[in-house]
Amino acid sequence: MISDEEQQTGTVNHAPVYPREVIKRALELGASALILIHNHPSGIPDPSSADIDMTRKVEEAGEQLGVRLHGHIFVAREGTFSMRADGLI
Repeated sequence: MISDEEQQTGTVNHAPVYPREVIKRALELGASALILIHNHPSGIPDPSSADIDMTRKVEEAGEQLGVRLHGHIFVAREGTFSMRADGLI
């Protein structure tokens, strides 16, 4: 692991994530891969359609620049959810 960073903060039901900024930071660090992790204050770890869409945009942007997305993990009171383990990426 090169770095563990908080990139965005948001409200109870929304945190803006900009794929360009995520990949830009990975490139600044010289990373060849990354793992996204975020919390769901609602208590339910399942990703929303917006979460899935954003994850795919990060994955596509990274592929173009040689940064692989290893996973996206959601953490909530009721447990965790891994998009990689569930076959969504």
